[in-house]
Amino acid sequence: GREVLHEKMTSGELVAFFTSFALMLDPIRKFNELNIRFNQCAAAAENVFAILDVKPEIQDKPDARPVEGFKREIRFEGVEFRYREGQPVLQGFDFTLRKGEVVALVGASGAGKSTVLGLIPRFFDPARGIVKLDGLDLRDLQLDSLRAQVALVTQEVFLFHDTVAANVKAGVHFASDEDVERALKAAQAWDYVQGLPQGIHTTIGDRGQKLSGGERQRLSIARAILKNAPILLLDEATSALDTENERLVQAALDELMVGRTAVVVAHRLSTIRKAHRILVMEKGRIVEEGSHDELLERSGAYARALALQGGFGQS
Repeated sequence: GREVLHEKMTSGELVAFFTSFALMLDPIRKFNELNIRFNQCAAAAENVFAILDVKPEIQDKPDARPVEGFKREIRFEGVEFRYREGQPVLQGFDFTLRKGEVVALVGASGAGKSTVLGLIPRFFDPARGIVKLDGLDLRDLQLDSLRAQVALVTQEVFLFHDTVAANVKAGVHFASDEDVERALKAAQAWDYVQGLPQGIHTTIGDRGQKLSGGERQRLSIARAILKNAPILLLDEATSALDTENERLVQAALDELMVGRTAVVVAHRLSTIRKAHRILVMEKGRIVEEGSHDELLERSGAYARALALQGGFGQS
């Protein structure tokens, strides 16, 4: 103002100065916010790259061979496994799963059922013993080709913050929208997907939070149907559902198991009794084996559990 009074600056120049200063404030503020976000992203990127740089314990051997389909059987020979030293989860576990067979694993929590499932796609290796696919040690096979033979459906469904179609296609990138539609229909999911705002192109939120538990589970089954792997692993796929959703999911699972070799971890009788064989597990060992009717006739651990609990619970 003094410069204007002494005629060293015009009033127009003074207005222009304050106008320019005011116009600079918002870009400066945005630049500061951008700098804060950049620092946050840099810290997050460090965490992400730290995880990406971790080398998995389970890796291919230099001379690992590809899996050329599943032809005969999966065999566990004297398998022992422990998550912590001194606490065996599986002990001297022997078991043969023949092609086309559905086998149910039952027993109390901690008996080793889910561990058996995890050994088949080689999420971890046994401490002792061998797991074989068609006579070949899993450790001699290429991981990618081994896991291409396996579809897994668990109680805890992981879905991406993406569309229905992208979640069903996960790992099967060549699939078309028509393939996705057929898989959803087989999984008893098409009716509710049609009702979504954009159908199969609707984003379902982080971990599928926009869907109910039963709807998420049926998407997981549709994903397994689309993968069309010959070996199916089901880990308590219906345990957390209400009666109506369990009925729909069970119908989808029945469709999924047709023509496939399956290992089913379950405690509900409706799922167990359909298996060709039932393995009753206690403390990492098989204590009984047979069909539902055979095990009832023996009046052993299986029959006692059904009589006391109406099924195998979580305790």
